[in-house]
Amino acid sequence: MITNKLNKHIVFLLFIVIVKTISPWSIINLGGVTYFWVVNSIVLFYILRAKSRFYDTINKRFDTVIFVFLIWNIFTMVRGCFVAENYWEWKNLITMSFVFLLPFTIYFSTHRELVQSIFNMYMKYMLPAFFLFVLVMDPVAYGVYLIPVSFMLLFLPLLSQKWKIITIGFALIVAVTSIEARSNVIKFVVALGFGILYYLRPYINKSSLGVFRIFLLVFPFVLFALAVSGTFNIFNISEYVQGEYTTDSAAGQEIDLTADTRTGLYVEVLGSAIKNEYVWFGRTYARGNDSVLFGEKIEALTGTGKFERYSNEVSILNIFTWTGLVGVILYFIIFIRASYLALYKSKSWFMKIIAVYVCFRWSYAWVEDFSRFDLSYICLWILIGMCYSVSFRNMTDGEFKYWVRGIFDIRYRKATLKKVRAIKQI
Repeated sequence: MITNKLNKHIVFLLFIVIVKTISPWSIINLGGVTYFWVVNSIVLFYILRAKSRFYDTINKRFDTVIFVFLIWNIFTMVRGCFVAENYWEWKNLITMSFVFLLPFTIYFSTHRELVQSIFNMYMKYMLPAFFLFVLVMDPVAYGVYLIPVSFMLLFLPLLSQKWKIITIGFALIVAVTSIEARSNVIKFVVALGFGILYYLRPYINKSSLGVFRIFLLVFPFVLFALAVSGTFNIFNISEYVQGEYTTDSAAGQEIDLTADTRTGLYVEVLGSAIKNEYVWFGRTYARGNDSVLFGEKIEALTGTGKFERYSNEVSILNIFTWTGLVGVILYFIIFIRASYLALYKSKSWFMKIIAVYVCFRWSYAWVEDFSRFDLSYICLWILIGMCYSVSFRNMTDGEFKYWVRGIFDIRYRKATLKKVRAIKQI
């Protein structure tokens, strides 16, 4: 049973994570590096503490790959201690080590009552607080602050009329006020699209979703091969579309929405790995990739004598740089296993929707999805944990209706499992 004391802890943790999440786009200083390391430590402490109370060991036989990935990450951290040579490298090592310990969220994200309580506290306190935080953050940050709303869009058919309007309203805020933040807009649009899949049940069966799952998992490799061969580069959209697609940023600058901001990153990251021979095992969290595009400017700032960029906007490039192909393969297996369990070993259509959405997040990791200790990355691991959770996968659509509505209404949260199972399937 989730107690009032625990809910207060959840509100506190949500608050400090949100402050950290929006800090890169804040118009005021919300804290320095040391402060945020303390925040990360507090959050991880609560995550690890949740193991004894909320982690059901029945999930162990399903989520082994996550713990293998964690072991590899810890091994990479230890290696980094022997690699780091200066302040900036130690800073990157410590900062990114926190990020790649977030898979420990499996200790609570497999527990449906606790996950429900987390989103309940967000909707009850943090969502209204958005209108206070807008006073101190750039519109680009709206999407990362509101990322739990995109989670609710996956369950749009189960929401009451009131909450359907509210969630779509916040999604529109993200789309209208920060169109230049393409990643945020895409995540909300895709989540909404997957939520609508529920209405198309008569026309879509599990086999169709299975094909879509494989497509999303394999698609990045196909596009990568086409780009390397010079056949087709999806990032260079301006070559394939006519007309100008621009928007003005909050600072009044014109932004080209078709600009290729990724090809150069791939060239630098892959070239650096081959040149420095860290393709398989990575360069550890202490180091970045050699960079012509940004290296000179970064070296002038740090004075390290190394022309490296410590992290990139593309999640998969960061994982590759730091943990090597081994880390990328383990990360890929996590998504394969999660989506398989949610699609083929679940009773609910909504778990199947989550399965394909998780596959989308794998594909999108090749485009963006920053590797940060923030609300967006934590929500991703919550979704992955739900896929690995026996209790979530055993829920029917009727039980999901009570679970989702329980996020907003205490009467549904108090409904017993026996009563829920008596509800006619929606």
